[in-house]
Amino acid sequence: MILKNAFALCLALLPLTAVFAQKGIQQKDVTRLIRTLAADDMMGRQTFTPGIEKAAEFISNEFKAIGLKPLTGDTDFRQDFKMYALKPGKADVTLNKQSLNPEDFFYSTGHRKFEWEEKAPKPVFIGENDDFRQGLTTARRLGKDVLVVVHPKHQEIFKRYAGSFRQARPVMELGKGNTLIFVLSPLTEVTSFNIEIKNDAEEMPLANVAGMIPGKRANEFVVFSAHYDHIGVMQPVAGDSIANGADDDASGTTAVITLARHFKKQPKPERTLIFVAFTAEEIGGFGSQYFSQQLNPDEIVAMFNIEMIGKGSKFGPNSAYITGFEKSDFGTLLQQAVKGTAYNFHPDPYPSQNLFYRSDNATLARLGVPAHTISSVQIDQDKLYHSVNDEVESLDMAHMTNMVKAIALGAKDFVQGKKTPKRVDKTQVQ
Repeated sequence: MILKNAFALCLALLPLTAVFAQKGIQQKDVTRLIRTLAADDMMGRQTFTPGIEKAAEFISNEFKAIGLKPLTGDTDFRQDFKMYALKPGKADVTLNKQSLNPEDFFYSTGHRKFEWEEKAPKPVFIGENDDFRQGLTTARRLGKDVLVVVHPKHQEIFKRYAGSFRQARPVMELGKGNTLIFVLSPLTEVTSFNIEIKNDAEEMPLANVAGMIPGKRANEFVVFSAHYDHIGVMQPVAGDSIANGADDDASGTTAVITLARHFKKQPKPERTLIFVAFTAEEIGGFGSQYFSQQLNPDEIVAMFNIEMIGKGSKFGPNSAYITGFEKSDFGTLLQQAVKGTAYNFHPDPYPSQNLFYRSDNATLARLGVPAHTISSVQIDQDKLYHSVNDEVESLDMAHMTNMVKAIALGAKDFVQGKKTPKRVDKTQVQ
């Protein structure tokens, strides 16, 4: 009887032991971090502004205070790189030997200068009864320079896209990538085509903030990430013009800093841990793109990308969901790790939102890394997304703190080298 009772007591204490293991993660510390990152003086942390530079300095100082090391080859926590803002300049388009009016075409290119002349091009036609967005996706997936002929029935959406594409567009490298030319025309056959483009280019500095805890296995990495940029200043609403980005994604950045502090207090990890705050997620994921080029993706065991965990999920308190759940067993392993505790993880309940491809995890997943985003936002109902009202006061700090604890517990076996998630099939990632 004594042995039976002792065994029962041990079983009862298992969940508590898991919770106690995360007791160093305190709500007061989480609150301090997110209040600083989402403060008005950060001015919404928009890329290329003093606000994001101030945020980068704050994160760097936190990493230094924690005792992280710069990434191999770096001397500090800033991972500086540059990109270019391409501003559309002069462009001339001739279709079937007829010059087009500027309002009847737009283009996407990474070239400062681009010329294309062809007597018998093979365009992608978006016909009267076709879906415009699907046609755009088809053109992009061809992986080459493409002429896209759009039927005038789609004039309204054509103009909306044209307005966006005619703004200055960021690119990582000049002269790289494919060029897509969109023309509004009822033609169903193109016998000749010519375009000449001359763009202006401005060099723009950016920086991720990254640090690490070296592990016993120097070439096996577990990455914890979030993006620290947001959308900056908007049109005033009730006198408030600062889009503070508390949930998106000061919450994720706060989690990354808190996890760094948590794991630094643990014994030396088996695997090397990288903690990174990405820049430029909101304008195309350029921070994660640069980061992915600095490491061998085959050496990244897993990536915990954390995005918008400041509010309770549809599954109830202390729960989150994992995007791309079916693409590896990453999510299943996390579920097993928190089984019997107050925390739980679920598959992404919003497949139509395409969330797996809307955050920085997608860049690494395309390289085969089990890279998934952990989130709890009810994205189909959240009215504060990308608004001036995404402020700390709208968040559930107890839930957010528990989400950080849940991630720490879920990652434990990865960190200690006991579990390794299956690789993502690169051929199944867009």
